[in-house]
Amino acid sequence: MSQYSMVIQWSEEDQLFLVTIPEFRDRVIMPCTHGKTRQEATCNGEEVIEMYLEAWKNEGQSLPEPSTLQIA
Repeated sequence: MSQYSMVIQWSEEDQLFLVTIPEFRDRVIMPCTHGKTRQEATCNGEEVIEMYLEAWKNEGQSLPEPSTLQIA
């Protein structure tokens, strides 16, 4: 399990759980994945995090820092 944040929200319009990874917002179009169930969305989100981190490492790019979400 990664140290990156995941926000999972239900989309009435799409009838899916949409996954956003806040630390990736400047690099990836959001939402970055989805799932029919919360569990599926979570698994897909973890896979997307691993996929992007591996790609960025292979390309020699810096990785975004994991952060704590600030809730106002």
